[in-house]
Amino acid sequence: MRSVSVQELKAVLDDAEGEALVVDVREPWEYAEGHVPGAVPMPLATVPQRAGELPADRAVYLVCAVGARSGQAAAYLSRLGVDAVNVAGGTSEWASAGFPVER
Repeated sequence: MRSVSVQELKAVLDDAEGEALVVDVREPWEYAEGHVPGAVPMPLATVPQRAGELPADRAVYLVCAVGARSGQAAAYLSRLGVDAVNVAGGTSEWASAGFPVER
């Protein structure tokens, strides 16, 4: 399983022009409080049922609050053949870095 910092994710998002897929595995109420712009909500408990919705031809960046839940999701999805990338530090570090947050 690969891992990137929030700074690396920001660079990917800036370069990808909307092509990068960020999946937020936090609970709906956490997502509503603020998330990486464009992140798709997919609570951790739903990942096994929804894994088929994820693309097989590009990286999927998984984010949570600090990186623990997204790490679990990334490890699981990697075993399924998804190019899953954990975002270390999660949304907390993203916001602390001063990057935009959607509500």
